[in-house]
Amino acid sequence: MAKQSQVSPGLLLTVLCVASFMAGLDLFIVNVAFTDIGREFAGTSMADLSWVLNAYAIVFAALLVPLGRLADRYGRKAGFLLGLAVFTAASLACAAAPSLGWLIGSRVAQAAGAAALIPTSLGLLLAAYPPRRRAGAVRIWSAAAAVAAAAGPAAGGVLVELSWRWVFAVNVPIGILVLACALRYVPDSREGRSSRVPDLAGAAILTAAIALLALGIVEAGDWTGRQTAVVVGTSLLILLWFWLRSQRHPSPVLEPALLGVRTFGWSNAAILLFTVAFAANLLVGILWMQQIWQYSAIRTGLCVAPGPLMVPLFALVAGRMVARGVPVGLVTALGCSLCAAGVVLMGSSIGQTPAYATEMLPGWLIGGTGVGLALPTILSAAAADLPDHRFATGSAVVNMSRQIGGVLGVSVAVAVLGTPQGYADAHRAFVQAWLVVAVLLVVAALAALGMTPRRPRPVPSVREKETEVVAGT
Repeated sequence: MAKQSQVSPGLLLTVLCVASFMAGLDLFIVNVAFTDIGREFAGTSMADLSWVLNAYAIVFAALLVPLGRLADRYGRKAGFLLGLAVFTAASLACAAAPSLGWLIGSRVAQAAGAAALIPTSLGLLLAAYPPRRRAGAVRIWSAAAAVAAAAGPAAGGVLVELSWRWVFAVNVPIGILVLACALRYVPDSREGRSSRVPDLAGAAILTAAIALLALGIVEAGDWTGRQTAVVVGTSLLILLWFWLRSQRHPSPVLEPALLGVRTFGWSNAAILLFTVAFAANLLVGILWMQQIWQYSAIRTGLCVAPGPLMVPLFALVAGRMVARGVPVGLVTALGCSLCAAGVVLMGSSIGQTPAYATEMLPGWLIGGTGVGLALPTILSAAAADLPDHRFATGSAVVNMSRQIGGVLGVSVAVAVLGTPQGYADAHRAFVQAWLVVAVLLVVAALAALGMTPRRPRPVPSVREKETEVVAGT
């Protein structure tokens, strides 16, 4: 194991940030490749293709908490190296996929690697930096994940111009380089045997429940009502089993007591609803540009980019609003409402002839403003009222809710769009999808109002400030 004194802090931070960037990028980069993957594997339905996105997000969400706890117990560096190796190898398998089933299976493995990368990279970072420098390092680490989200569609568009397989292949040389650097320069850390073994069976149960729920939603248009009801009902029963198991297990994936904290409980509800709408809107917008306006992948990615560019600017605005005493729930509700307004504007003005500057760009910009107000506020406020020893777990649970929302958002978009025949049918389906997104955002705004604590929020300590930054990942 490398000695901490021999490690360059800048190099260590770079290695861990690149790993975080890679894992975050694959949550967003594949959206632009969606249409090209469908062309490659001809004869597959939109519902089948949705699992290229959903398989990654489901497994990532379910394993984020337990793999982080395993690494805390047995060694964060070992968990980081294993996660990076799995992620890199699975990326190569995705790039070489001869069939859609192979690609989906490889995405599952890729997500397992990513779920190990995120918590271990953060844990290694916190352990390596002294307290006085920790907050700044974590801010940079968090920014890597934010840049990945913003750069995903544009980067995906550039790579898809070569081939959709490059969306995955690009991870391989980067992963190998990071793995070599991590072996030499990243010091180990762990909590040791005092850390409890996480509920891995509970994670498997949660994975099955979310997968069944997503399956029931995406296939709703092709199945009978009875079939859909059976699958969705089964998923809800499994979720109930997961909840009851969580109440009894000494180290559950989701600690029920945490949801009793007002800000934390409502933050999870708000981010789940918000992310359902966000993921659905992103996919619907990309599919409209590629399938109706016949935009290329690179043009689509560049057209999506202005929205994410608004996020960091208005995240600063949101921070100043909260600092001046505006309730976090009100700031979040305002952001959700702006997102809804942007979606309604797009859905009401969109037409068959491409007119990006007048029909789509204004909606993207208004929506990006709303995301900048809402998302960082939810993530930073969620864990603020939790006990000190539950900060890390609370942040991981909020991110789990975020990923589950992404799965459901993709599923809802696919279910509403269906398989339209002709432009009139397609226009109707897309407008209906945007209407559903707008309704979800309004409900998210109402849920966000519950985030504001009943008591005045205390001035955060140094550790709480660090945690708020961590939650923002």
